[in-house]
Amino acid sequence: MLSLQGKTVVVVGLGASGVCAASLALKRGARVAGVDAKPLAELSAAARALEGAGVSLHAGAGAYAAIDRADLVVVSPGVPPLAEVDRVEARGIPVIGEVELAFRALPADVPVVAIGGTNGKSTTTTLAGALLQEAGLRTFVGGNLGEPLSLHVDETWDAVVLEVSSFQMERIDAFRPRVAALLNVTPDHLDRYPSLDAYARAKGNMFQRQREGDVAIVPVDDALCLREAKRSGGRVVTFGPGGDVDVQPDEVVDRARGERYARADFGIRGGHNAMNAAAAIAVAAELRVSPDRTARVLASFRGLEHRMAPAGTIRGVRFYDDSKGTNVGASVTAIRGIDEAKCVLVAGGRDKGGSYEPLASALRERGRAVVVIGEAADRIASAVGDTLPVDRARTMDEAVAVALSRALPGDAVLLSPACSSFDMFKDYKDRGDAFVRAVRALAAQHAKEAP
Repeated sequence: MLSLQGKTVVVVGLGASGVCAASLALKRGARVAGVDAKPLAELSAAARALEGAGVSLHAGAGAYAAIDRADLVVVSPGVPPLAEVDRVEARGIPVIGEVELAFRALPADVPVVAIGGTNGKSTTTTLAGALLQEAGLRTFVGGNLGEPLSLHVDETWDAVVLEVSSFQMERIDAFRPRVAALLNVTPDHLDRYPSLDAYARAKGNMFQRQREGDVAIVPVDDALCLREAKRSGGRVVTFGPGGDVDVQPDEVVDRARGERYARADFGIRGGHNAMNAAAAIAVAAELRVSPDRTARVLASFRGLEHRMAPAGTIRGVRFYDDSKGTNVGASVTAIRGIDEAKCVLVAGGRDKGGSYEPLASALRERGRAVVVIGEAADRIASAVGDTLPVDRARTMDEAVAVALSRALPGDAVLLSPACSSFDMFKDYKDRGDAFVRAVRALAAQHAKEAP
């Protein structure tokens, strides 16, 4: 159990995870300082409320000076590398992340499942959590998805399922998941990492403390994931075509248990979701969820908002909200996973580094046209070149209208931006909601105009 009595804990970054980490450290008897580069007035109400609970707040210019007085530093995942943190770490002061802090506070007998990857981790985390809950286990589901674990460590759990990001895995030490699944690694966050290899290593840190009796789950044909799984001291289980959990055209087969799950019965569609389901099946099998319960959840699970979610149909053109497609790999998967033969893609936003050529390649196979928005519009348009019509739009309403004008009956219009949202929107949810509103408004307009 975590003991911080009398220690000075400095939490760097007062977003949601930082606020929860500060609260947990306070409960464990620490003297807590919260540090953020934003001015106090720009912090959330939850962050400002920490002061009334006993946290010393340091915000704005000069805030980082408080780090020098720490016995322990907890860095929030969104905080970039800082010289002030490096300096205290060089002096031997421990520097950890919120996930590590929360893990140390959990009872040792609670099994932890960690699910990471560039794409699909939110769907797989939610599905795996649903499978364990169906088995009657009191299961926390959160982390990078939903609420931080620090907020809930004092509750009674039979299992914990965490979505973990590369940022969260940068600052771990004791973190040892009983089951760890790395779904895929494709270029992302290259504005933070110097290379794809460095990004993969950060994600693979989830395996570094696993020992005999633990399990590492990775796709059978992904060399980067397999390399990272070798850092585990546990058993490696593979999924995908030809894997231990075999994804076949019509079914997913758990070879170890001899169980078969028909893909036609799944509540989520597409090849990428079959892979997500296979990874979740592997997790559930390790925690002894029965095959009948597994099949029942696979049939009822409908996926998540802003992840290939149907948004409406106009003139025989189906619209899909995949606003969570915030990197090129996610958007490529979405384009190749649609049931329709062709799509008009709405893409763009804040660029995250890396090449858009894989996106252009997928569009050459399945694209009808492209509508680009946001700061990355020119880079995406340049990658597509003259192989498809490319239109620019200044607003989401304009993008949806232009996309419909380019589509033919039976096509899809797909919002899968391949970029972050922060140039035009608050977050990916705000962007997806704007897309859905624009589709509904355009549908109402066409309904009025119909004879």
